[in-house]
Amino acid sequence: MTAATIAPTRLRLGLAALAVSAFGAFCAPAQARGPEGIADVAEKVIDAVVNISTSQTVDAKGGGNTMPQLPPGSPFEEFFDDFFKNRRGPGGGSKGGDGGTNPPRKTNSLGSGFIIDTAGVVVTNNHVIADADEINVILNDGTKIKADLVGVDKKTDLAVLKFKPTKPLVAVKFGDSDKLRLGDWVVAIGNPFSLGGTVTAGIVSAKNRDISSGPYDSYIQTDAAINRGNSGGPLFNLEGDVIGVNTLIISPSGGSIGIGFAVPSKTVAGVVDQLRQFGELRRGWLGVRIQSVTDEIAESLNIKPPRGALVAGVDDKGPAKPAGIEPGDVVVKFDGKDVKDPKDLSRVVADTAVGKEVDVVVIRKGQEETKKVTLGRLQDPDKVQTAAKTDEPAPEKPVTQKALGLDLAALNKDLRTRYKIKESVKGVVVTSVDANSDAAEKRLSAGDVIVEVAQEAVASGADIQKRVDQLKKDGKKSVLLLVSNADGELRFVALSVQ
Repeated sequence: MTAATIAPTRLRLGLAALAVSAFGAFCAPAQARGPEGIADVAEKVIDAVVNISTSQTVDAKGGGNTMPQLPPGSPFEEFFDDFFKNRRGPGGGSKGGDGGTNPPRKTNSLGSGFIIDTAGVVVTNNHVIADADEINVILNDGTKIKADLVGVDKKTDLAVLKFKPTKPLVAVKFGDSDKLRLGDWVVAIGNPFSLGGTVTAGIVSAKNRDISSGPYDSYIQTDAAINRGNSGGPLFNLEGDVIGVNTLIISPSGGSIGIGFAVPSKTVAGVVDQLRQFGELRRGWLGVRIQSVTDEIAESLNIKPPRGALVAGVDDKGPAKPAGIEPGDVVVKFDGKDVKDPKDLSRVVADTAVGKEVDVVVIRKGQEETKKVTLGRLQDPDKVQTAAKTDEPAPEKPVTQKALGLDLAALNKDLRTRYKIKESVKGVVVTSVDANSDAAEKRLSAGDVIVEVAQEAVASGADIQKRVDQLKKDGKKSVLLLVSNADGELRFVALSVQ
């Protein structure tokens, strides 16, 4: 083949490649729209999705926007925006012609929900209906019906409503959120910005997401467009089953940026069943305070790999006490389910029936033991006491010993008075902490009492130093302390001995 014939051949090949590329470009948008089943899902379930309208009389000074709040210090606090901020009153909240007075006014709100029973049972978010004087359900065809509140669960931000149907209804059922895989397609339907039934689609971006909004966080994260007003609306799989309830978004701007969170159907179904049956939640209670097993704590307890929930305290009146569970035990399995971290234990205990006898597997001094516990009922609200401490000078200076960056002294009457330490607390009191020590980084402070070192009771600074010296000789890199505050609340702290 001569040079003269090569160029046209290349040209023909180039044109063919260009045609293929163009064909691919035309095909790409169709592929980007997702699977064809989305339209079928929307058509099947749209009549089961409802709008929730509420009204409330509020003091103009106090405002009327009730929404879920993240705890102070949450890493997501500045980015979260519940997408249900449509409360509005006459005049849009501006001052009227009354010289600036602010009389009580009525505000209105719009959110989303879905029918799970053709008898008129609706699921939504608690923050959608919180403090409402009147709740109305608006069906897809515009029919508006007054609804009654069956029950709420603030810890999962869920609520169940009941209304009397005026015609046959369409209901949806819960699917298995545990079967979801990353990348699975999901469909969200709701009432964004009060626009009415709106369908959006996306994928499952993450599972078991903990955003520090509550004790039982295990959200499904999705990039399906979710906005204000979608609160309480359903998240469907491609079979048309509800696999989540849309609850929160990350939104610096107030609109969807593709990071939304839904309560998984496994959680929702259990909560809804109890609310329908009892009108309240009856969660299981183990009666322990728990904390994470850090790398240092795991090394101190000889647990490899780090896992489980470390028992920092046992309630004297709780179910764990008579079962023989003790501070220092690490719970690694509960009722046949593996416990990877404290959140796992909190969720599985809460989901277990009150009064059920379960096997709890703990690691104690390197050995697994099984304890049988009959669960109690968690009382709500939980009461948390905070230790009170003072820096009043003692009548006389105590004899102290230095160890681990701490000044330590045996407990006596004067020290108990100075730090207001209860008589039931036994151990060695911390009188000062070296600001540059590992102990300071772990937030030990004057008035804390070291109860045990490496799971052995101590009564003096000399006891602590002796244990530390032995651990160094044994090649240990850290020492595990059981520390009490003035009120007797315990926690474990691992300090470096290097």
